[in-house]
Amino acid sequence: MTVGKSSSARKITKPPLRNIEPAVSAREPAAAFVIARAIEEDIVLGRRQPKERLVEQDLCEQFDTHRGDVRLALFELEKKGLVERIPNRGAQVRGLTPVEVMEIYAVREELEVMAVRAISFPVAPKDIEKLVKLQRQHSAAVAAGDLLTVFYSNLSFHQLLFGLCGNACLIETIDLLAQKVYGIRSYAHAFPQSLDQARCDHLDMIKALRASRRDDLVDLTRRHLKPSPEAYIRAYERRFGKNSAAG
Repeated sequence: MTVGKSSSARKITKPPLRNIEPAVSAREPAAAFVIARAIEEDIVLGRRQPKERLVEQDLCEQFDTHRGDVRLALFELEKKGLVERIPNRGAQVRGLTPVEVMEIYAVREELEVMAVRAISFPVAPKDIEKLVKLQRQHSAAVAAGDLLTVFYSNLSFHQLLFGLCGNACLIETIDLLAQKVYGIRSYAHAFPQSLDQARCDHLDMIKALRASRRDDLVDLTRRHLKPSPEAYIRAYERRFGKNSAAG
């Protein structure tokens, strides 16, 4: 789906599963949804960097649309924590500091461990097979270097995994925190060994579920979270200096 007639508006790649496709509100114009989705994917893939300005006029020209659609798209991204508005400067890609990243990941780790500790064993074979199917998609995307599908299949894998805990409030909170750090995923994805490690972690998680090995699953959950924040913080400090780490 494209916005207007401009060839500069990119075709948006759809995620592999319907359950990760954001619903379009009846009040949200389709154009704003497409713009928000395109900018989000640019952030996920590292095509838009932390603190990069998002100029409304530039976006209007890129997507051949008007400011109303652009502003609504930016508002939706701001609600997700991907965009921030700076007084007298306008919107920019949210630039999380290393301290903010460490705080978010510390909470994510505890919540995700809480979720896997709450999973009832044995896990139903049909649920394990769903995870296997998702991991096949993820592995194929890693092999093909298709980073957008890597992102979406990884997202679906973890949504299904943590969904096994059955705690709706916990699941929602995990999703919200994961969403806040979409923009740092690309830093680990720049290293093939990190992608391959993520693939191996998923396979080991499935093995742990099959064998009802909760302690192994907890250890894997903790380890799986490490590469992205570590890679982001290194890149942040190279770009802005270590003295800027707190803000």
